Formats: sequence, C-alpha cells, structure tokens
Amino acid sequence: MRLLAIALTGLILLIQYPLWLGKGGQLRVWEMERQIESQRQINSGLQARNAALDAEVRDLKQGLEAVEERARNELGMIRRDEIFFQVLEGVPTGSAVAAPAPAPASAPVKK
Repeated sequence: MRLLAIALTGLILLIQYPLWLGKGGQLRVWEMERQIESQRQINSGLQARNAALDAEVRDLKQGLEAVEERARNELGMIRRDEIFFQVLEGVPTGSAVAAPAPAPASAPVKK
C-alpha cells in the first residue's frame, strides 16, 4: 500500500510539471500577461502622440494661423510690414539697448 501511495504521488508530480513549468505553463502565462500590459502602456502613449499629430495636421490643412506660427518660430520669417524686435535673455539691462531694426522683405530674420 505504501508503494502505491509513493507511485501515485510521483504521477501527480509528473502531471503537475507541464502545468507549471511546461511550454504553455502558468509561469509562461504570467510572463505573457506582464508583456501584454507593458505593450498596452506603450500603445496608449503612441495613440496619444498620433492624436496630437492628427490634430496638428488638421490645423495645418484648415487654418493659416498654424502655418504662420510655424514660419515665424521655425524659419524666423516676418511679414513685410512688421518690425522685428529681438530680446536677448541673460544680458544686463544697462549694457545693451535694443532698437527696432526693420528687416529686408526678401530675407528672413533668424532669432
């Protein structure tokens, strides 16, 4: 009878091995769930970025304000009838005086 109990316990352990440590075992399932959660977080960040880019594209297609803002900030462009003032940060107020200087209409002014 004792030999039968040891044999049955051994069979139960052999049956449990694939459940916990095998190819499709519970440990693998937990690891996959962790990877899925990590990928979901990455995807949500990418969806937010894509939504922001989509809104920017729609704004550039529909309104001229966004195009003008980009031209000013990224290319340093100004309108023909504007006067460009450049404010230098970090310069003491008494050492330099900023004076308006009209820029030529054909050349953009860099900030």
